[in-house]
Amino acid sequence: MNNYLERCTVCPHNCKIDRTKSIGRCKATDKVKIALYSIFNYEEPCISGENGSGTVFFSNCNLNCCYCQNYEISQLGKGKEISIDELANIFIELQNKNVENINLVTPTSYAIQIIEAIKIAKNKGLVIPIVYNTNGYENIETLKLLEGLVDIYLPDLKYFDNSLGKKYSNINNYFDITSNAIKEMYRQVGKPLLDERGIMKKGVIVRHLVLPNCIENSKNVLKWLKENFDEKIFISIMAQYFPTYNAKKLPELNRKLTKQEYEEIENYIFDLDIQNGFMQDLGEHEEEYVPKWNE
Repeated sequence: MNNYLERCTVCPHNCKIDRTKSIGRCKATDKVKIALYSIFNYEEPCISGENGSGTVFFSNCNLNCCYCQNYEISQLGKGKEISIDELANIFIELQNKNVENINLVTPTSYAIQIIEAIKIAKNKGLVIPIVYNTNGYENIETLKLLEGLVDIYLPDLKYFDNSLGKKYSNINNYFDITSNAIKEMYRQVGKPLLDERGIMKKGVIVRHLVLPNCIENSKNVLKWLKENFDEKIFISIMAQYFPTYNAKKLPELNRKLTKQEYEEIENYIFDLDIQNGFMQDLGEHEEEYVPKWNE
């Protein structure tokens, strides 16, 4: 494991720093750091089901999204360091609460440690699906290490336009990297497999958060997904955006979606004839669904 962390190339930044001694772009060390683990009921219906998703929220992130709703943990690093054995025990504890799956949120920086934790947990009886819930900015070689351990990939595809990735997430090549990563994810797990209750056991769900004043970007994302995957994956369109963190300083992002923007995307989905997926309703109190990191 240290071979990967002492010259870190776990994510596409390829910092090559020794994480046992210092930190790179994502601010993660060689220790696993989490902010919360809990039963979470607000994922897509095929992920949460009736019993909820056994969710582990990891601290730190390899992107710097100015609008991140979880910025306290992703950008400010709030959380607690735990051992790999403790992480494995968390997986077992959540499984014992009858959750539908183990949902790893923002796992990228800790992929190597997570691999070890999953192996330990499987030896202790872990059998429910593993969900890899990521921003999508993933190294193909790291994803290959996850093959056979991850059952469901839940990546974001935030930007088709790389200039938006640079402006809002401080990343130069988001689409190029993430589009190839999603192809690798699909290669590993294939088409969606759901049980008789409609709970996903295997497959890919690509999430896209619609940003205000970025409707053409959203259309291009959806068009690319349709052309490259059609009904081989699920697409989840998220309308939950609200201005938070540094987005409040940007006039174009300092508001929620309008009904007109929402309906334009909704109509475009029908035009593309996207069949497999979900679209959030346009709500009014999205802030209430952000976990309380102090609890």
